[in-house]
Amino acid sequence: MEVLKVSSKSDPNKVAGAIAGVVREHGKAEIQAIGAGAVNQAVKAIAIARGYLAPSGIDLVFVPAFTDVEIENEKRTAIKFIVFPKS
Repeated sequence: MEVLKVSSKSDPNKVAGAIAGVVREHGKAEIQAIGAGAVNQAVKAIAIARGYLAPSGIDLVFVPAFTDVEIENEKRTAIKFIVFPKS
């Protein structure tokens, strides 16, 4: 599954649309964010995506976790959010 990468400059509405599309197609989405600003945009996007999917009867929940990523040969810690429909 494709990982959606969010930065502090990401538009939450566009990310929300991507989340909704991935959840509809694959049943869940994984979002990755590094830094406080990026995490803020990711959480806003998840909240907006809930609104996009609610008319279809889908309510989203997410689980946050840490993950290590390598950027330009440097190890960084990112927050990942696994987003899926509430059962």
